[in-house]
Amino acid sequence: MTPFRIAIVGAGIAGLACARDLLEAGLAPVIFDKGRGIGGRLATRRAEDGLQFDHGAPCVMATDAGFAEVLRQAEVDGAAAPCPTETGGFVGLPGMSGLARHLGRGVEIRTGVAVGAVTGDGDGWRVICGDRSQVFDRVILTLPAPQILRLLGTDHSLTADVGADLDAILDVVRIDPCLTLMAAFAGYSDAGPCPPDLRQITLDSAKPGRDRRLQAWVAHATPEFSRRHLEREMTEVAGLMLPMLCASIGRAPAEAVHAVAHRWRYAQVDRALGRPFVTGPSGGLYLGGDWCLGPMAEHAWTSGRAIAADILRN
Repeated sequence: MTPFRIAIVGAGIAGLACARDLLEAGLAPVIFDKGRGIGGRLATRRAEDGLQFDHGAPCVMATDAGFAEVLRQAEVDGAAAPCPTETGGFVGLPGMSGLARHLGRGVEIRTGVAVGAVTGDGDGWRVICGDRSQVFDRVILTLPAPQILRLLGTDHSLTADVGADLDAILDVVRIDPCLTLMAAFAGYSDAGPCPPDLRQITLDSAKPGRDRRLQAWVAHATPEFSRRHLEREMTEVAGLMLPMLCASIGRAPAEAVHAVAHRWRYAQVDRALGRPFVTGPSGGLYLGGDWCLGPMAEHAWTSGRAIAADILRN
C-alpha cells in the first residue's frame, strides 16, 4: 500500500500542532520551512557574549485547557518555565525556540527549504521547491494569509468550501507588522512606561534560564510605527528605536553594547477570519494558522489541531 503523503508548509505553532496530532495517529507528515529554525514567532536570536533575545513572542499564554496542558507538559519535560511577569504565562527553555523544538520532536522537518509554489497534480498536490518538486495527497499551508496567496499564484482558481473566492476570504484578514529592537546593556535598569511608539518592552535576561551577565532588552514597536518604517534598513530602524528604549529604562544610547532591529512583516493578527481553517473543494488542500482565529499562540495551535482532526476524520 502506498503511504499517505502529507506536506505541511510552515513550521510555526499551527504547523507543529497539526504534525504532532498526525504523527501520534500513525501518519508521517513532512514540514517544509524556509527558515533555519522552527517556531515562527516563537523565536530566539543569539548574539555574542552569550546574549539571546526572544524577539518574537515574549511568552505564551493559555486560556484553553488543552493548550494549558501542552505547556504544563513542556514544563515537566524541561522545555518551558512559568513566565515571571505574566500570571499563567510560560517561556521556552533555554529560549522561546526551545518550546517550538519540544512541540516538533519526532516530526520530519526540512528547514532552509523555500516552497515556491503549490499546484494541483491529478488527485494530489505538487509542492515545488526550486528545481525540485514532490506530490502529496494532502498539503497544509500554515503561513500568513498574504504569503499563502502568493504561494498559490494569482491565477489559482481555488474555491473555498463556503463558496467564495480564496482571495476574497483571506481579504477579511488583517495582520499587523512589528519592528523589534534587541539591545543589551551592562549594569542594571528598570523599565518605565513605554514611549508612544513602543507597544511592549521586555527584560529578556530576567526570564528563567537566561544569562544575566548583561541586561538583554526586547522592544516591540506599535503597528503604526512599524507600518511607517517597515521598508527601512534595519540599521536605521535600530537607530530610531534605541533612543525610545533608552528613554524608558533610563540609559543613554551610547551605553548599548548591542543594538539590532528585526522586521516581522506579519506579526500579530488584528482581524481574524473567524473559522479554524479553510479547505478547497477537493479536501486535499488546507489553509490555517493564527490568522484564522486570533493573535495568540493557542489560536495557531487550535487551527493546526482542527486541520489534523479533519484529515483524520476523512
